[in-house]
Parts: sequence; structure tokens; C-alpha cells
Amino acid sequence: MIDPPDLVRRGSQGPPETRSPARLPVPAGTGRLLVLATVFVCAACGLVYELELVALSSYLSGDSVTQASVVLSVMVFAMGVGSLLAKRLRCRAAVGFGALEAVLALVGGFSAMALYACFAWFGQSRPVLVAFSLAIGVLIGAEVPLLMTLIQRVRRQDPGGAVADLFAADYVGALVGGLAFPFLLLPTLGQVSGALLTGSVNAVAGGGLVLWLFRRDLSVRTRWTLIAANAVVLALLAAGTVLVSPFERAARDAVYGTAARVAVRTGVQEVVITGGTGPAAADGKAGGPLGLYLDGRLRASAEDESPYHEGLVHPAMAGGPHHRVLVLGGGDGLAAREVLRYPGVDSVTVVDLDAGVVRLARTDPGLSALNRHALDDPRVRVVTGDLFDWLRRYGAHARDGGPYDVVVADLPGPGGTAGAKLYSQEFYGLATRTLAEGGRLAVHAGTPAVRPRSYWTVDATVRAAGLATVPYRVPGRRTGLTSAAERSCAPAADRANRRGAACCWGFVLAARRTPYLGLAPDAPALRSLTRGGLRAAARATARDRVTGLPPSTLMHPRHLD
Repeated sequence: MIDPPDLVRRGSQGPPETRSPARLPVPAGTGRLLVLATVFVCAACGLVYELELVALSSYLSGDSVTQASVVLSVMVFAMGVGSLLAKRLRCRAAVGFGALEAVLALVGGFSAMALYACFAWFGQSRPVLVAFSLAIGVLIGAEVPLLMTLIQRVRRQDPGGAVADLFAADYVGALVGGLAFPFLLLPTLGQVSGALLTGSVNAVAGGGLVLWLFRRDLSVRTRWTLIAANAVVLALLAAGTVLVSPFERAARDAVYGTAARVAVRTGVQEVVITGGTGPAAADGKAGGPLGLYLDGRLRASAEDESPYHEGLVHPAMAGGPHHRVLVLGGGDGLAAREVLRYPGVDSVTVVDLDAGVVRLARTDPGLSALNRHALDDPRVRVVTGDLFDWLRRYGAHARDGGPYDVVVADLPGPGGTAGAKLYSQEFYGLATRTLAEGGRLAVHAGTPAVRPRSYWTVDATVRAAGLATVPYRVPGRRTGLTSAAERSCAPAADRANRRGAACCWGFVLAARRTPYLGLAPDAPALRSLTRGGLRAAARATARDRVTGLPPSTLMHPRHLD
């Protein structure tokens, strides 16, 4: 057997710089552990950047499936590009890795702040999301080839074993980063501060490895250049951390205006209340009209919430007894306020996911005045928890208030992943089990003028759960607010308005037999509803019916189509 020439054997192993052993200040075994520890930390930081982009873009745009798909697909593609580009840096792997981590710490650390700034001041975040996903993906992808080179220079080993060690540390770090983001960083620091802290950890880990372990590979000029670069990055990240609170206040003012007076992050979402202070809060005359925003979307406005809640609640209170009422959602207390206007109501059970919203509905002077302190009424019992899970576990039990004469689904509206579960056939099947004989179910189904297919999909889904339905709509008015509104006729409906379609809220009234659409004999005086108006609205809605739509289920959420 003839052995290949020595040059051929050596040439297959890469450039000479990648084969020369590193001059380390510690034994090779210790140096190898330090490299793997750095891999662990950098992997954790990289996954935090990824999750932070997904979470913040989902919060800003409301469609977590689309946002996650955009971030993950762009980032994975960019990681492949980064791996290819890193081949040119292998000859100076230590310097390249040090510079790479400094840039990654800066870009990843400020990604949340930049994304939120573009949303707040320019109203768009998708282009910035793609740009940061691409940049972070390229930088993360370039890490592995450089780290592979460095670990081989510490102590040469079988390539397969080196890859196994490297990826083991990388995957364990990703696990820690993935768990730290939702359970530690997000609840304690929030999106912006959490990203800045992650960037600082990233810079210290990458810069520390190169400047200490591989310092003998660096020239004096290169060493001082890396020290200066990392110092600048850490100083910028520290300055960003100090300015987080002023930045968030300025961004909040840009989104909500200067009327924002309450801004809290509960364990579920960000809650902002604007205006509505003083004795005339219920009419929105003091401090501007009250607005309740959840994760940046308007959920209730003193200007036009009354037609919405009257249209949702009062038709369901007609057509039979209404002694026991279940409100699904409605933690703001506004639906319960309408229910309690009937003297025959014995008990109201309100189930809402967010205890923070319920607490504000009871304690905030503007919101509690608007709901007339409904949640403090002795007939009202408030339960906080997942609506779907509560219906499955307790909904039909008499000891929990059921069965119910009226069930009111006061939910944000179909659309997005959050709405898919609460507008599914399975959800309505569980709600049907809670209905007493002759009970009625009222559902907020979106805006027929803006999203007719989504509205009629709700109707088809309720019917698929075994109920007869009467769809109807009530007029709403545009609030002039710039954010995407769920319970107001926002500028998103402008296109429909220009076509001559009235801005309105759409509802579906359902029962085991075709329900009566009207008002109860003991109905209170209403601002916006009349019996004749309801019947005319039902006829007008029926003329626009979209037929042939399949129901939305957990396995096939049609509202995401």
C-alpha cells in the first residue's frame, strides 16, 4: 500500500493556523472545559435573543404563529449563511470569535429596544424583525465553526468526538436559555431589560474567553482593540439599561398618547389604561375618554363600549330566565355591569385569565367607575384561570354556579393563535354543557364588515357544536385610535367604510332551539338597542351570509387561514 504524500495528508486538515496548538495559561483539559462553558453561555444567549424576537413581535402584531415562523425560518437560513462566512475567519479564530461575540452582544442586546421603537414611532415592526433575525442568525451561525477550531487548538481530538462535545454544550445551553426566558428574564426584567442583560452576559463570556484563554495568540494591538470594543459594547448596554424606563415611557406615549396613566405588566399581558379619571370617569369626560389596552390592543373605550356590551348581553337575557349567568372573559367588569341591571339575576360567575385586569377593574378609579363597581357586587363571583380548562373541569357543576341560564362569551375576537382555542368547536361544546334547559349563549364574533369570513366561521363553528344560531350586528363608531382595536371600530375598518359598509360589531346568539332575538320584558333603558333595531340588524346580517365555511377546531383553527 502506498501512503499519500505528506503534503496531501496535511492539506486535508486545513490551514496551518488552525492546526497549531494554542499557547494557554492553563492545562489543556481546563482550557477545553472553559471553551465548552463559553459554548454553553453563548448558546443560552442566542436562544434568548430568538425567543425575545418571537415574543415581542407576537405581542406587537398579535399573530404568534406567523411571527414565530418568520423569526425561525429567517434565523435558521441565516445561520447557514453565517457558517459559510465563518470559513474565512478560521485562520484567526480567536480574534474572529472575540469580534463576533461583541457584535452579537450589541445587536442582540438592543434588538428588543429597536423593535419596540419602530413599532411605537413608525407603526411597523416586520421589516426590523426580519433584519434582526437575519443579523442574529448570521452571527450565531458563525460561532460553531470558530469554536470548533478553537477547541481543536486547545487539544486535538477525533473530529466526531469534538463535534459531539461542542453540540452537547450548545444544546444544554439552549435548554437553559429557553427556560430562563419565560420563567426568569421575562417576568422579572421584561423584554427590553432582559435582552440588554443577555447581551452583557454574551459580551463578557465571549470577550473573556478570547482575552484571557487565548491572549497569547493576540498581538498587543489586537488585544487592546478587542478590549476597547468590548468596553464600548458593555458601556452601551449599560447606558441602554439605565435608559429603559425613560425609553418605555416615551414609547408608550407615542403609542397611547400622553393620557396613559396606568401601565403594568401582569403575569399574562401588558395592561395600559388611558384617561378616565375624576368623578365623570364613567362618561369619559375627565382626563380624556377612558381606554383599556391589553398587549397594545384596545379592549374597552368609554366612547363606545356601551353599544358593544349592550349588544352582547341584552339579547341573551331575553327569551327565558336569567337567574344564573356565566361571563367568559369580561375581567374588566363591563359585561357584568350590564347583567346586573336585571333585578331577577341571582348569581353571576365571571371567569377571566388575568387576575391583574380583575384587580384593576376593582381598584382603578376610572375603570371601576365605568363598570359601576360590578365585580364588588355580592352576587358576583370572580374566578381567574384558563377559560377552556375551567369549562372542562367545573363548568357544568352546580356547586360552581351552573347550569347557567345565560352564557356570555366576552372575548377579544377571533383571529390569531390566542383566539383559535376560544373560538373552536371544542370550546363551544364545553360552553353548551353549561347551559340550562332553554339557556342561551352569546358570542362576540368580530367585525362582519372587515372580516366577513371570520365572522361567519364563528357562526358555523357554534352550529357545529349543536346549537341553533341567530347572527346579528350592532352599529359602532370609530374611535380614531391608531392601534388595532378589538372592541372598537378602528381605522383598520377604513377600507370597509369606503366601500359603504357600516362599522359594526358582530355577535352570534345561540341556543339548543332557535333563540328569540329581542329584549326581555324587564330590560332596563338602553342607549343603543331597540327591539325593532335588533330584528332589522338580524335581517341585514343574514343577507350578507357567507355559506359553505367549515367550523374551526383545535386541530384546524380556521381563523388563522
